Amino acid sequence: MDLFILLWVLLAIGLSIAALALYLLFTVSREPNLSRSQNERTFIDPSAKERQDFPSLEDSPTVSLSVIVPAYKEEDRLPVMMDEALEYLDKRCKEDLGFQYEIIIVDDGSSDKTTEVGLSYVRKHGANKIRVLTFDKNRGKGGAVRMGMLSARGQKLLMVDADAASKFSDLDKLEKAMQQEEGDEATDDKMIIAVGSRAHMEQDSTVQRSLFRTILMHGFHLLVVMCVSGIRDTQCGFKLFTRSAAQHLFPAYHVERWAFDVELLHIAEQLKIPIKEVAITWHEVGGSKIIPVFSWFQMGRDILFIRLRYLFGIWSYRVTRKLKEN
Repeated sequence: MDLFILLWVLLAIGLSIAALALYLLFTVSREPNLSRSQNERTFIDPSAKERQDFPSLEDSPTVSLSVIVPAYKEEDRLPVMMDEALEYLDKRCKEDLGFQYEIIIVDDGSSDKTTEVGLSYVRKHGANKIRVLTFDKNRGKGGAVRMGMLSARGQKLLMVDADAASKFSDLDKLEKAMQQEEGDEATDDKMIIAVGSRAHMEQDSTVQRSLFRTILMHGFHLLVVMCVSGIRDTQCGFKLFTRSAAQHLFPAYHVERWAFDVELLHIAEQLKIPIKEVAITWHEVGGSKIIPVFSWFQMGRDILFIRLRYLFGIWSYRVTRKLKEN
């Protein structure tokens, strides 16, 4: 009788695993979503009569730094971030005549005036410095960051949130960490990532959280460790990439919502790309689009599926398609 029960238990476990494998296999595309409409391939240049084509990440770099700003319903918070970034970048241009930059604002299908706010900066500073990529419909933060990166001209590429929560001048800290990793080697082809981190603030923030939120946070961190072992803060929206690293990573990940950072860094670890974690200045800004409990559960689910889909070989770590084909 005991043997009979054991066989039934083993059968139930086997069927559950098979059902999970089938769910993971048939509910997701094996390839990352690199498609975009004709409108999403172009930008408005006030000095030109027609919309201009974005370049490709596969092209050679033509500016020193690209700043990618994913923005969803950010008409109110975006100007604060843009003014801070432009003040820093323009000052740097004056101090270093060889330094050139671009900012790409990616409007993730907003229903407010995010695009109009972005275009007001284009008219003021020119399309060589500032460009707006507007999605036809919402894809998620990961999708917005990806398409901005795939359209960038920079030798180095920075992703930064539109809320100005990170101190923009802390870019200096990321670059310094990257330079230490580069050493005396040529930098153009070396893959390196420098990620801003709020881990040093964790103790203070834990004191301010409820017990329930603290438990959820630690549960989320345990899931993250399944995918990314060496980084304490995967979710900070302030990350710097060499162009070579960006070429390998941004066409490769699949998740386009909040958990995309985890998959991106998971791929980087699997490809042995050096990741430097750097403490930065950060402060809470009102108006976050994350719904505390729902978004955490959603991210937790996505992270679990990330691990399982790579474990079962449903997803691959390497790009199999040319960017210009999409």
